[in-house]
Amino acid sequence: MNIEKTVIDNFCNLIKFDTTSNPHSSTYPSTNSQNEFAKIVAKKCEDIGLEDVKIDENGYVIATLKATTNKNVPKIGFIAHMDTSPDYNGKNINPNIIENYNGKDIILKNIVLSPSEFPSLNKYIGKKLITTDGTSLLGADDKAGMAEILTAFQYLKNNPQIEHGEIKLAFTPDEEVGNGVTYFNVKDFGCDYAYTIDGGGLGELNYENFNAVDATINIIGKNVHPGHATNIMINSAMIANELLSMLPDETPTNTKGYEGFYHLTDIKGNVEKTNLHFIIRAFDKEEFENKKQTITNIVNTLNKKYNNILELNLKDSYFNMYDILKDNMEIVEKAKNAIEKAGLNVSVKPIRGGTDGARLSFMNLPCPNIFTGGHNFHGPYEYICIDSMVKAVEVIINIAKDI
Repeated sequence: MNIEKTVIDNFCNLIKFDTTSNPHSSTYPSTNSQNEFAKIVAKKCEDIGLEDVKIDENGYVIATLKATTNKNVPKIGFIAHMDTSPDYNGKNINPNIIENYNGKDIILKNIVLSPSEFPSLNKYIGKKLITTDGTSLLGADDKAGMAEILTAFQYLKNNPQIEHGEIKLAFTPDEEVGNGVTYFNVKDFGCDYAYTIDGGGLGELNYENFNAVDATINIIGKNVHPGHATNIMINSAMIANELLSMLPDETPTNTKGYEGFYHLTDIKGNVEKTNLHFIIRAFDKEEFENKKQTITNIVNTLNKKYNNILELNLKDSYFNMYDILKDNMEIVEKAKNAIEKAGLNVSVKPIRGGTDGARLSFMNLPCPNIFTGGHNFHGPYEYICIDSMVKAVEVIINIAKDI
């Protein structure tokens, strides 16, 4: 079995299918295309020869590769998500394969993928890349993870002389809209721990992520004829602007590393009514609570000034997986060893976002995150290095056989 050819074929076949999730849907999964895709993926699992293949009532694809050893070893899971981001077009994806990247600008339809703008490209001179054609995202987040898991399982199935315990895969819907494991049955999955294959560049390993909360603020104004508005009109849009000016200058543009932020994702309004939506992020739990208190204090201050016309709703989304993994560092060390055995340097980075693994860790399934090899997710500048995909497959195999 040629791992490189297999992982490319798997990836290019998977991205043919539009599986964009929808944050405004009331169904689960949020789009029917994910249900249809799940059937295709389940058939692929059966073709590989995996057992106990099923799609549960919530659209999760689960499959098992039976143990080849009688040793009493932990059951390990590998998890990726089926949906692609609604941030950009996920239809009619046409992968552009570059056999030997020369380090220069890559000219695509309507855009240029340039190392001057995306310096990560400089790491891959002479390597094989897959880019978009410029009209869609690529879908490496996270169909690269799916392809790598499928390839690793196929390799292990074809090589039964390799000793490993029982390993399972799970492919989840709706990760991109924050509901990837909302209905995931950890007990039924039956693993002692798992790894999401949903990370970025070569050698990356993640076991820290943001604490996350959504904040929605509704402001109700009073609209009268502007010619007769003296001491009567209350302009909700102007009050929204006042609120924004009171926030700390801690935006995604101005922060990095372990720094948290306030991110205004959406604002709609007029004189009568304005709605603002924020995502608020912090690694440290105390900082996280302080940020929630800061926006609460701002709203309270404005309510005193304008007679209670603002309404704030805070909804926690996910928490820092390190709070769980700090007591399970042996599985992090196992991932580090697997990456090193693949001939790579381990690059431990905090996730400035979240993964299914963050929520799963708090559902009694400790779950660090491993690289896929992709870059620039969620847009037309997305690309992935084929050599990195091969190494991700090797890492999964190394983890499975580390018994």
